[in-house]
Amino acid sequence: MRRIYIVALLALMCVAAKAQDSAAVPKVIKTPAGYTSQIDVVYTKVNGWDGRMDLYLAPKDKAPSPVVINIHGGGWNKGRKEDQSGWNAFFKKGYAVANVEYRLSQAAPAPAAIEDVRCALIYIVEHAKELNIDVNKIVIMGGSAGAHLALMGGLLENDHKFDTNCKTTKTIKVAAIIDQYGIADVSDWAYGPHKTSKSAIQWLGDRAKEKGFAESISPITYVKKSSPPTIIVHGDADPVVPYEQSVILYKKYQDMGVKSQFVTVAGGQHGKFTPEKKTELNAQIMEFLKSVGVHQ
Repeated sequence: MRRIYIVALLALMCVAAKAQDSAAVPKVIKTPAGYTSQIDVVYTKVNGWDGRMDLYLAPKDKAPSPVVINIHGGGWNKGRKEDQSGWNAFFKKGYAVANVEYRLSQAAPAPAAIEDVRCALIYIVEHAKELNIDVNKIVIMGGSAGAHLALMGGLLENDHKFDTNCKTTKTIKVAAIIDQYGIADVSDWAYGPHKTSKSAIQWLGDRAKEKGFAESISPITYVKKSSPPTIIVHGDADPVVPYEQSVILYKKYQDMGVKSQFVTVAGGQHGKFTPEKKTELNAQIMEFLKSVGVHQ
């Protein structure tokens, strides 16, 4: 009996190891002919940590390309750039892609992730010429916590309060933001009346009860008349990030007169949309970017 138990235990351990190895395998990104890849480009260094991103660059024999900066989600405490993919629609339009990693809350609490995303954005602006990127056609996007960071990266514009690791004299301005079911109000997600998240409290760290600090790292605080055009996508049955956050964020955009679009996915949960709906959303996103002049 004991031998059977040991054999069964070893079999389970083997299955678990295989699953872990499978999860560790990065997704293969297929790019069109003429594209080049630069993997694990270090965009910043902070206290021994290297901030890395993967670049997929459009052919340099053409005019400078638009770029989409992609930021993964995961409640600021999990996720990695290697798990990201699905940029074919951008490649077909001649975009470069920058796929960014950032410090998770276990390594450094708020506002570290915002600092890192700003550094990645500044790196793109500072190196635009050598990367053959059009600084007037920078798009920043993400899902969930990644959307929160995309919003912060773009809405801060030339407010350099989180740029101490990457000081610059360049103008920082993105052409558009793609917000997919993102957190607009960090304090509300931590303590609000709709849905609350331990991830938010973990990310806030020792400053979890400081309302002013939470406001300073919340996108809704920074929407103003000069803000970049933004498309917001959110399922109205999201069990993780309150749909109401996007409703309020969109109203703020409208009140400020900023070009924006709010796409509600009826019955949609936290990014778990049907393949047909994802195709439809991709088309809407690309049409929005076309409407703001990012691509033809």
